[in-house]
Amino acid sequence: MLTLIMVLALVVTACGGGTSSTGGEGGNAASSMTGKLDIDGSSTVYPLTEAIAEEFNRENPDVRIAVGVSGTGGGFKRFANGEIPIANASRHMKDKEKELATTNGIEPIELSVAYDGLSVIVSKDNDWVDKLTVAELKAIFEPGSKVKTWADVRAGWPNEKIKIYSPGADSGTFDYFTETINGEAQASRNDEQVTFSEDDNNLVQGVAGDKNAIGYFGFAYFEENKDKLKAVPIDNGKGAIAPTYETVQDGSYEPLSRPLFVYVDKGMLQEKPEVKAFMEFYLNTIGELAQEVGYIALPQAEMDKEIAKLK
Repeated sequence: MLTLIMVLALVVTACGGGTSSTGGEGGNAASSMTGKLDIDGSSTVYPLTEAIAEEFNRENPDVRIAVGVSGTGGGFKRFANGEIPIANASRHMKDKEKELATTNGIEPIELSVAYDGLSVIVSKDNDWVDKLTVAELKAIFEPGSKVKTWADVRAGWPNEKIKIYSPGADSGTFDYFTETINGEAQASRNDEQVTFSEDDNNLVQGVAGDKNAIGYFGFAYFEENKDKLKAVPIDNGKGAIAPTYETVQDGSYEPLSRPLFVYVDKGMLQEKPEVKAFMEFYLNTIGELAQEVGYIALPQAEMDKEIAKLK
């Protein structure tokens, strides 16, 4: 009898321990996020999404995330064709891009994630540009511009040839700047004095290395390179205002303050747990990370609206 009791006790203990261990392992496996996320688009939004992806991977190491920088237009093309579930954008989606997405069964959800102050920049060695008016910017960048030297911009400035560095045609930054300053998206001078690039780092290097150069790109890239670049204060008729975290968020840096976006396909959001988890993590984390990466966080009330939209 004693032997039987001991055997039964061992069996019960073994079964109980086995059930507990298996259940624990099963729970961990079920809660482990897997999958693959391809994201593409704006080079301006890239640092934000890349930072979010790194933080997300700390908690979900089995989700593979690739973030590309083909420009807003390039990202929207892939998004509308169903190649990627998420697109970074520094402008709103155009009607023709929405039509292509609809044709392919894609339902875009636009989410604002941060603010950016599109920064007009010159080299640290440039000691004459203290500010520019919107009219002077237009004179420099408009199609068919007659401006060849700095003296053509303002009397008393050097009679030195201006070298212009501009984002490329697939860039949402290019669209935003040309529409805001020149009055029409994609309307820009295109002559031997202009160098176009989709890579903001190329623009940084070009302007930093030439005291007669001028260019523009997102505020984060200026912040990252302000040891060798100067941001030019812009006068829109209310006095010259430089881009800062405060002037961009309160809207006083006009007309070059702008929202930044992430677009997600509604179908993928509903079908793929990793897409849903990533976007929820994005909106709940970006407020803390935005300024670290060089951008301006949305006020919490606005972010709450974006979170509600996602839900």
